[in-house]
Amino acid sequence: MKPIMKISPCILLLLSSFASLTSALTLTVGDKTSVCAATSLIVDGVLDYYQGTTYGGTIGLFKDPYYWWEAGEAFGGMIDNWYFCENDTYEDLIYSALMNQRGSDKDYIPSNQSLTEGNDDQSFWGFAVLEAMERNFTNPPSDQPGWLALAQAVYNTIWARWDTANCGGGLRWQIFTWNKGYDYKNTISNASLFFIASRLARYTSNDTYAQTAEEVYDWLTETSGFVVSSNDTTNAYTVYDGAGISGNCSDLSTGEWTYNYGILMAGCAYMYNHTSDTKWETELEKYVNGISIFYNTSNNNIIYERQCQQSGSCTNDQRSFKSIFSRCLGQTAILAPQHQSDIMKVIEASAAGAAQSCSGGSDGHTCGLNWGYGGWDGWYGLGEQISALEIIQNTLVLQYDAPLTNETGGTSEGDTEAGLDTNDVTNVNEITVSQKDKVSAAIVTTVTLVTFLGLSVWMVL
Repeated sequence: MKPIMKISPCILLLLSSFASLTSALTLTVGDKTSVCAATSLIVDGVLDYYQGTTYGGTIGLFKDPYYWWEAGEAFGGMIDNWYFCENDTYEDLIYSALMNQRGSDKDYIPSNQSLTEGNDDQSFWGFAVLEAMERNFTNPPSDQPGWLALAQAVYNTIWARWDTANCGGGLRWQIFTWNKGYDYKNTISNASLFFIASRLARYTSNDTYAQTAEEVYDWLTETSGFVVSSNDTTNAYTVYDGAGISGNCSDLSTGEWTYNYGILMAGCAYMYNHTSDTKWETELEKYVNGISIFYNTSNNNIIYERQCQQSGSCTNDQRSFKSIFSRCLGQTAILAPQHQSDIMKVIEASAAGAAQSCSGGSDGHTCGLNWGYGGWDGWYGLGEQISALEIIQNTLVLQYDAPLTNETGGTSEGDTEAGLDTNDVTNVNEITVSQKDKVSAAIVTTVTLVTFLGLSVWMVL
């Protein structure tokens, strides 16, 4: 198993020298044979961190310190790889993960995640089943909810948590009152609901989902202050992270992250493609202009996580944000042809850089964080792998049809009532976690931290 931190320059030099003797990753951008050969190696690297095939491991989960939500992100990318590259090597593994993590109510609120799961976490598994729905991934048997029904269950349970008592609406970050962040409303949770609703609206042509998308989007752009127009001539949006409910969400946390921009941009692209409404074309353009803060001509149009990457302070979570951002770039390119040229320039430049970064580790194709480095920068982990996977495979996106709908060949079975009987009228789902469970989780966290610190000291020595 590869480590998850940036290693020392001495070890980096040693591994880089060894990597030159192994199979380095090569890429011809946009060439299907080349892209699929490269991403096959990257997916192998993704699964270095997977615990579902190891003795005592849980199907659908990755090894510590990777949270449950990032597994949903990874499997969504692997579904697209299955589709783009027509490679069924991991089809059963992906299918088992999606089925095993549904939870007892089949809404992606499994009881073993109640100490960490937020609205955004649940949403990322919703994104994965939306990929399965739109790609006609292997359907569950007829006696089980289809991918569409599972996505509808995610939508229904999240929408039921819409909180009008604070900040004029919006979702809290956390689902459960005992989790830190329950008093915080953030862009990612609300943007994710908008994204899910917009995709369901397009797939089903059900106006209910479109109306939800409108309401959530209006709250983000008109009420909350999380999305604001730039005070210059760029016709761009600035997207902030969120705010605490105290003070009516007036004290903004102004961090700017790729995934917030990407999800809002792609959600607008889905709504524009579905409705042909000029409102969504106008909104979409503001995000296409706004995302330029994450790349520029001085770095050859290569994407970077500007909030933390240059300072070397990105957390495990933040090191994966370029993954969903890259997927959203591809979705926007295929759904909004007027922006294809500009977006594909960024995808292709970033993919070429990402491929160069995937030249590290003892295998010679471990991926790094900095795609503009010109090689492997010494960072590695699940986030680096899935980010490289997404940007490289999305160089193929225009070679395929737009995501399916139930009118263009989608086969997934739905259930508009899915999930409606699994939550109460408050912002908290009906689930019981005992004090023993909480104490056990704290002990596990402490033991993990001590072990991690011990290993860190050993590596330094």
